Amino acid sequence: MPRKILVTSALPYANGSIHLGHLVEYIQTDIWVRFQKMLGNTCHYVCADDTHGTPIMLRAEKEGITPEQLIDRVWHEHKSDFEGFHVEFDHYGSTNSTETKEFAQAIYRKLKAAGLIEVRSVEQFYDPVKNMFLPDRFIKGECPKCHAKDQYGDNCEACGTTYSPIELINPYSAVSGAQPERRNSDHYFFKLSDLRCQEFLRKWTRSDTLQSEASNKMQEWLGSESESKLSDWDISRDAPYFGFEIPDAPGKYFYVWLDAPVGYMGSFKKLCDAEGIVFDDYWKQGSDVELYHFIGKDILYFHALFWPAMLQHAGFRTPTKLFAHGFLTVNGEKMSKSRGTFITADSYLKQGLNPEYLRYYYASLLNGTMGDIDLNLGSENEGFIAKINSDLVGKYINIASRCAGFITKRFEGKLAGGTSIYPIERLQSHAPVLAEMFEKREYNFALREIMSLADEVNKFVDNGAPWVIAKDPAQSQNLHWICTNAIQMFRLLTIYLKPVLPNLANEVEKFLNIPPLTWKNAQSLLPDGHVINSYQHLMTRVDLKKIDAMIEANKESLQPMTESHSPARHAEAQQHAIAPIAETISIDEFNKVDLRVAKIVNAEHVEGAEKLLKLTLDIGEAQPRTVFAGIKSAYDPEKLKGRMTVMVANLAPRKMKFGLSEGMVLAASGDAPGLFILSPDDGAQPGMRIK
Repeated sequence: MPRKILVTSALPYANGSIHLGHLVEYIQTDIWVRFQKMLGNTCHYVCADDTHGTPIMLRAEKEGITPEQLIDRVWHEHKSDFEGFHVEFDHYGSTNSTETKEFAQAIYRKLKAAGLIEVRSVEQFYDPVKNMFLPDRFIKGECPKCHAKDQYGDNCEACGTTYSPIELINPYSAVSGAQPERRNSDHYFFKLSDLRCQEFLRKWTRSDTLQSEASNKMQEWLGSESESKLSDWDISRDAPYFGFEIPDAPGKYFYVWLDAPVGYMGSFKKLCDAEGIVFDDYWKQGSDVELYHFIGKDILYFHALFWPAMLQHAGFRTPTKLFAHGFLTVNGEKMSKSRGTFITADSYLKQGLNPEYLRYYYASLLNGTMGDIDLNLGSENEGFIAKINSDLVGKYINIASRCAGFITKRFEGKLAGGTSIYPIERLQSHAPVLAEMFEKREYNFALREIMSLADEVNKFVDNGAPWVIAKDPAQSQNLHWICTNAIQMFRLLTIYLKPVLPNLANEVEKFLNIPPLTWKNAQSLLPDGHVINSYQHLMTRVDLKKIDAMIEANKESLQPMTESHSPARHAEAQQHAIAPIAETISIDEFNKVDLRVAKIVNAEHVEGAEKLLKLTLDIGEAQPRTVFAGIKSAYDPEKLKGRMTVMVANLAPRKMKFGLSEGMVLAASGDAPGLFILSPDDGAQPGMRIK
């Protein structure tokens, strides 16, 4: 039976442009949704602009317009950007809607009735000029630790220290510049510390709802049952504030992060009303309909703790699964305005770059983990340009461009019969395998396999050499047969690529003179005598000049973006504080550390250990070494096997509860969630010294 599925992506904030970092998520989601629809499943994809909060209010005031006018303009910009990259929502709404307001207030009332809302007096900074309480990110001052000037009220970008705003030295309002006053105000809290929430979240986060690395991270945040780390959540803000007023609490508004995820429900309700879908079938507690949230790992905390706790205790169902992805780097570094690599979706399209270049490139890197991906725009011979020119143009499109003309010019566009050959059967047999890869979001493996099949088809064409036998009239039947088989296989490859390249697939469908392709079409072929249309070139190679022009355009056009509500979302979260450099050491001191390339021969969980994985490492010695590494929250051990990394080989062995650890694996980390083990460049061998 077809599945019933509801899919969402995180809501982009209505205070800035969509950029290439955002698009990682929306392209990943859109591919999955299109695949489900090709299978014949009932799959709805909804999203919305996240429209509330102090930054929206202040930006609208600065521009001399109302918040409603601002969010309407940005909504149209966002919608246009998504359409430009063929991201196809069934409904794209706004959190500033009647539906979202009603659901947010209903959830609040149910939480309050359950005894999970508490009112407390909170001391905050108040701007006497603007007559408003200030969010942490709108207070600046001197860092209490390193004394760097002009630091935000929640963390220092110079030394990485986190603190409360009242710890700042000489604080001032980032809105008016005035010295803020400390005032008390009643705030409303969702009692996450309540035993009911704690018990539910411990069970929920240990289920298969989360990726393994996400589940491990949740256990770190939750702490052990005897040492709960969850604090109650402040869900209110004081007027003036652009948002929904809390019921029976004049002048108090829902904090934007409360009503933002409720926007999933509000947007879907709009779709239900338009298409006659029964809302409760998807959202009532106990529903067996599948619900999936695609999110960035920077907002995992909200979606894996606050959101399910809200839903559970308000009588709604919780998500079937959360699919968290990593960040985007460009040319191996975080996105940068000064380097022109903080690239907007609009600027990419304005340079005339095909949006499906980016869809394919992202898909070639994305998998089901929370690992980061890199957009390599370096040169024509590597990364983005080489991938598109080699795979899409050089392998896939090349099949049709070399064979279609012979069919239309020599055989009136009619395909020959007798096309049941081994290469075709091999392509058809891959449909279930590729379907499983798409289902698991292992797009990188799927595309690698599809391009391997494309190589086989090109080899078939090379061996047949239609451009040679076309010169011999006696080979006419053979020419017809070779080109027909190539077109049949081109069609099969198109089926497999359609979730990634929907617009290109649509052009192929017109060229082949066929209805829209579905996944089950992989089990059939075009009939004998089927007439195709004249071939028009389907895709051109990437032009390096357009890439260079795009980077230059972003250097000139991008202005500093007003801060959005914290924590920053998606790629913005990469603009994190860098820890200060440690004390200087001599070269002799450094040489004491023996760093070696290590191959991870085996990786496994350690029974009873919350953070450790047991690694077996080959560093060229007669016997491999055992190292216990605290990377369980970031890595699935199965995906580490065979990987190359870097270890400290001359660290004194350490006797641990679980065994002897004979070294240390090197990994990077920062304030944001995530650990990243180091890997040497291709060609490095186990045992090589790093110097």
